Amino acid sequence: MNPGRVEREDYEYERHGVSNLFLWCEPLAGRRHVEVTDRRTKLDWAQVVKDLVDKHYPEAERIVLVMDNLNIHTPAALYEAFVPEEAKRIVDRLEIHHTPKHGSCLAMAEIELSALSRQCLDRRITDQETLTAEVASWEQERNNAHVTVDWQFTAADARVKLKHLYPAIQP
Repeated sequence: MNPGRVEREDYEYERHGVSNLFLWCEPLAGRRHVEVTDRRTKLDWAQVVKDLVDKHYPEAERIVLVMDNLNIHTPAALYEAFVPEEAKRIVDRLEIHHTPKHGSCLAMAEIELSALSRQCLDRRITDQETLTAEVASWEQERNNAHVTVDWQFTAADARVKLKHLYPAIQP
């Protein structure tokens, strides 16, 4: 570096660790929540689901939860994390649907993750505390603006595109 020259940054950087982001969204209500965790384990996922049920939707009788087929996204994880009575209480409040393995049903969550990446995570963030604060600020701003997801994939489109997943009835 010399005086009067533009500061340059080497492409190599010091990695300060990684964090995991769990995201849930209620696309038509314009509501989402992102939880920053150290890891992506069954126990971490179970705690996020417990918070979803108890903190974010305590009055809901039933919560429809659409998830991908990741190995930690299972009711069994709740039984590993909590005593059986607590796990059953949480599971009884959920209506769980797993997306088809090659379906695009999670595109709504992926739209939110893309917006988060572009609007908040488009730079290096040095520590998890800063990451958590930045993500919380992004979340609050989007929730306050009630940003919804304009999902245009209809059931009719799904019947055509995912036809190979439906059973065939032979006469």
